[in-house]
Amino acid sequence: MTAGVSAITVRAATAEDVPGIAQVHVASWREAYARQLPPEVLAGLDVQRRAQVWTGIIESGDTTVRVAEKDGSIIGWASAGAGRDDDAPVPLELEGIYLLASAHGSGAGQSLLDAVVGTADAYLWVMADNPRAQAFYRRNGFAADGAAKVEQLGDAAVEVVRFVRSR
Repeated sequence: MTAGVSAITVRAATAEDVPGIAQVHVASWREAYARQLPPEVLAGLDVQRRAQVWTGIIESGDTTVRVAEKDGSIIGWASAGAGRDDDAPVPLELEGIYLLASAHGSGAGQSLLDAVVGTADAYLWVMADNPRAQAFYRRNGFAADGAAKVEQLGDAAVEVVRFVRSR
């Protein structure tokens, strides 16, 4: 390792990580979706509400949640679990993976993906208008399978497409 460069570590999330996960969740949405979502939707994101949701997710134990840390601060998270869709193409769903923009290109996203789904067959939903994320998933063997739907995010309707990796 180069002197002065700190390593990124990925580990299982704990209840103590909830504030950091919620902070990254809100900040990464604001950074990643400024072009796709209206400013008022992004401004309305609330870290405390996100923290309440994350507390329930982590306490339930039903979802695999991993965090990426650098210098003791959470810079990203990923979650995966049993597919939430009735027509799930494979049993495992990558429910979310988000990094702070400052961590893009660091390898943290790859490490998070590897930690929650590894090489397993999996699927995910991604914004139709999110070329950066789609390129990342394609590099990891995922492909759009033709399924699409509209998700309501606040007052914004957003088209999402399903990507699947089936080996």
